[in-house]
Amino acid sequence: MDDHALASSLASTARNLLARLRSDGVAGPELGREGDRQAHDLLVGLLERHRPDDAVLSEEGDPVPPGARSGRLWIIDPLDGTREYCDRRDDWAVHVALAERGELTAGAVALSSGDTHSTASPVPLPAPADRRLRVAVSRSHRPPLVDELAGVLDVQPVPMGSAGVKAVAVCTGRVDAYVHAGGQYQWDSAAPVAVALAAGAHASRLDGTPLDYRSSDPRTEDLLVCRPEVAPALLDALAGLRSSARG
Repeated sequence: MDDHALASSLASTARNLLARLRSDGVAGPELGREGDRQAHDLLVGLLERHRPDDAVLSEEGDPVPPGARSGRLWIIDPLDGTREYCDRRDDWAVHVALAERGELTAGAVALSSGDTHSTASPVPLPAPADRRLRVAVSRSHRPPLVDELAGVLDVQPVPMGSAGVKAVAVCTGRVDAYVHAGGQYQWDSAAPVAVALAAGAHASRLDGTPLDYRSSDPRTEDLLVCRPEVAPALLDALAGLRSSARG
């Protein structure tokens, strides 16, 4: 099984485990804890079996030694959108990505709906829609920057849960962009970015610089995923907002 197919299979398998767990009657914070733990254990165990020589960075795991980042590194979020999962909403996901020397080479986002979007079989972006610019934003941690963006561009914020759900929404045409500011971690963005890039979307930091997964610090400050034709306008508007904030 190649890396693309493996990422898709792993994400789908963990998603199915989480769906079964949620139907077993576990509820509240315990559901989130069990979901995180069981999905992490499943993914790490499968990677040890299929890619024993590769390193693994997981939200629920230990830090990765700096030297391991120079080779093949699987970056996983066993349950992205724990709050949505516990609240029995349907916008949580499982993220599985592979970075080689800091570059994303494979990835998959398994949605709670049962769909899995991956680099194994990327679907090109649909034709642009004639409408206001729809921007996916966090439901629980909506960054003030998005409201500021709405002041300079005609955008419609669309609240959603998981980062994977937001990035896939760009790929499917449900929204035109996903803007995040205020901090994330590599496991939040790696798989969504891999899937979005494979579909033909733009993905970068908010200042337009490329995303890099080599850093031993797993934190990432911000993220833009969008249709390529709207990237220049969004990046210009975001640059203007940052310049105004510094001034």
